[in-house]
Amino acid sequence: MWKFVGQPRAVELLTHSLDYDRLSHAYLFTGPPHVGKMTLALKLAQALNCETGRQPCGECRSCKHIAAGSHPDVRIIARTAEPGAGEADLKKEIKIAQIRELQQTASLEPYEGRYRVFIINGAEHLNEESANCLLKTLEEPPQRVLIILVTTNERMLLPTVVSRCQRMELFPLSSGEIEQELVANRGVPVEKAELLSKLCRGGIGWAVTAALDDKVLEEHRQRLTQLRDLNEAAFEHRFEYAARLAAQFPKNRAVVEDTLRLWMDWWRDLLLVKAGCPESVVNTDEADELRRQADAYTLAQIRDFIGSIQASLKQLEQNANPRLALEVLMLNVPPAGQERVCI
Repeated sequence: MWKFVGQPRAVELLTHSLDYDRLSHAYLFTGPPHVGKMTLALKLAQALNCETGRQPCGECRSCKHIAAGSHPDVRIIARTAEPGAGEADLKKEIKIAQIRELQQTASLEPYEGRYRVFIINGAEHLNEESANCLLKTLEEPPQRVLIILVTTNERMLLPTVVSRCQRMELFPLSSGEIEQELVANRGVPVEKAELLSKLCRGGIGWAVTAALDDKVLEEHRQRLTQLRDLNEAAFEHRFEYAARLAAQFPKNRAVVEDTLRLWMDWWRDLLLVKAGCPESVVNTDEADELRRQADAYTLAQIRDFIGSIQASLKQLEQNANPRLALEVLMLNVPPAGQERVCI
């Protein structure tokens, strides 16, 4: 059994391809953060090398080694950090040297399993040189080699790379599916499971991590506090925050975009409270603060600022100057208690 939560269509297609030996030589797993792209990629690697058949049993030596990241025939390629640096200091791109190493290894017979599997995590970070280098392998794939590209933003990939992969889109899970998984299989209390299932935006990976590590939820609350405080902060403070956030953009684009989506969740909750639908809010643990801030704005102000956040996200996706886009967004924060036309 795949033991995979959600994404039934993707699992069914992969299972069918394995059963009838119609597996593609390359796949593109695309979708929002934390919906299970990497987990599915590892499950597929297990299925190809499982010692008990064409289903990932999770119990054989091969499956366990893949899960632990120690199988010699399964490699994960991603951005690297300088020696001694942390995740916040990852290099901006996946370099051509990493792809050349992939090509060299792919030319060899599998060492222990039936297939060599290469998972390129964060494939949107391939630079043009490394993407063109990868293209050669995708055009002439070696036998018994599978390449899986995992991305949250396929628009940043070369169209020629995308065209040579079988595309599989993974979708956010419903809050009900996530809550059920957390309660039934992870032992999470119902109240906490309900909160996490709403906060994760359909990304079960985040919800499971937050259930296991209280620091994740605490960090989320700290970031949210910073953002909601901007609603009533002076322009100087807002611009300082915009500068700090924009400085992260070249290397941590996803962090900046996730921050804006977090802020949009808050303003969406304000909209729901203002419209008389508090039962549908995401931040269920912030009910009092939501009511207080909702009383300070008109429905039009809230709606217009949600539009401003969406416009900023689109500008960042189109590679606009991040600091300028964020500063304009800070100017558009509506003053409490009075109408304002957004810039």
